[in-house]
Amino acid sequence: MEQQKIDMFIMTNQKYFPSEKIMYLKDKLRTMDEEKFSLISTIDLKDPTTLLLISIFLGTFGIDRFMMGDIGMGILKLLTAGLCGILTIIDWFTISKRVKELNFNNVMALI
Repeated sequence: MEQQKIDMFIMTNQKYFPSEKIMYLKDKLRTMDEEKFSLISTIDLKDPTTLLLISIFLGTFGIDRFMMGDIGMGILKLLTAGLCGILTIIDWFTISKRVKELNFNNVMALI
């Protein structure tokens, strides 16, 4: 794989991945072939900032959890108003990290 392509992919998408795992991702991308790289380039990565804003404004209704694919917790937050606001506040501080981990795991599943 061309180093320039890898660097461009990492530079463009580094905000979607945990910073401590970018070097590991870069090493994995070096060893893969062109077909897998083009497949990884088509993955829809979730933006941590967007999900944070959704969590702040609509987190009580569980919309943030539904968007992450965590349907069970989304229903729980919807029915209990975010566990009376406690889970909503917790999500405000943890959702960005969880979204980055979700993106990383989705990419690793294809590698």
